[in-house]
Amino acid sequence: MFKHVFLTGPPGVGKTTLVQKACEALVSSGVGVEGFYTEEVREGGRRVGFDVVTVKGERVGQYVVDLPSFENLALPLFRTAASTDGGSRKVFVIDEIGKMELFSQSFIRAVRQTLDSSSCTILGTIPIPKGKPLGLVEEVRTRGDVKVFTVSKENRNAILQDILATLQECLKHTT
Repeated sequence: MFKHVFLTGPPGVGKTTLVQKACEALVSSGVGVEGFYTEEVREGGRRVGFDVVTVKGERVGQYVVDLPSFENLALPLFRTAASTDGGSRKVFVIDEIGKMELFSQSFIRAVRQTLDSSSCTILGTIPIPKGKPLGLVEEVRTRGDVKVFTVSKENRNAILQDILATLQECLKHTT
């Protein structure tokens, strides 16, 4: 039985866009959504960095490896995810668990605690394996309670309904 859903695929394939579409659908069906996603910052058609944006719209700009800013924005969101409010169904978004985020030991601990918590379902993204494995990414990929969807240019428009159906099934098993 799956409890969490993660998307993987090459950079720029549409993982964050799928996360955003899934969040919109979940909110419109009455599911609480918390967490954060990343947005590419482009200049002249070239990616020059990232912004980290909470689901509620707070933003840390030009995200490179600015750990204090990232931690100040992201870590309080994990505390909110861990709290249960009358048993309401909740999805926590982590876009993404990648190389930059793994510079923060506090982030790694928070992800592990949230994965092990029974209070929410995680919708997240992880990079495709390449080069040296990233410890936490491989932990997530191999967990028995995680369903990983591989996003490609060929399937990205058709996969949303499968992601939403899996999330709805996961939500039935959260407390």
